Amino acid sequence: MYLLTYSLTHSLTHSLTHSLTHLLTYLFTHSLTYLITYSLTYSLTYLLTYLLTYSLTYLLTHSLTYLLTYSLTYLLTHLLTHLLTHLLTYSLTHLLTYSHTYLLTPRSIVLLEKLTGFQLVKKFPALYGTRRFITAVTSARHLSLF
Repeated sequence: MYLLTYSLTHSLTHSLTHSLTHLLTYLFTHSLTYLITYSLTYSLTYLLTYLLTYSLTYLLTHSLTYLLTYSLTYLLTHLLTHLLTHLLTYSLTHLLTYSHTYLLTPRSIVLLEKLTGFQLVKKFPALYGTRRFITAVTSARHLSLF
């Protein structure tokens, strides 16, 4: 009887120990492997996706907005200033240089004298090309002689 009890006890102890050890090892190893693999994969994927998406979105949005705003403002301001300055300068120079013979008709002399208050026949060289003359010429189309 002693042998049977010893043998059953040994057998049960050994099989339970072996089974529990393998079962716990398997469960512990696989659950940790699964947990670590998937949690790290998910965390890193989510983190990298979030960081890349939002950082690139932020970077591109703000840098493009700043660049476009700055470049368009700069271009429009300087281009329009340059263009309008040269266009007006050229137009007025052309008007005053090439068309002054047509402007100095008796009718236009009377109009310019009314606008400027000068005796144009006597003072034309001193008046020609001044701001007052240019203003008078450009605003003359709004007034009439009569």
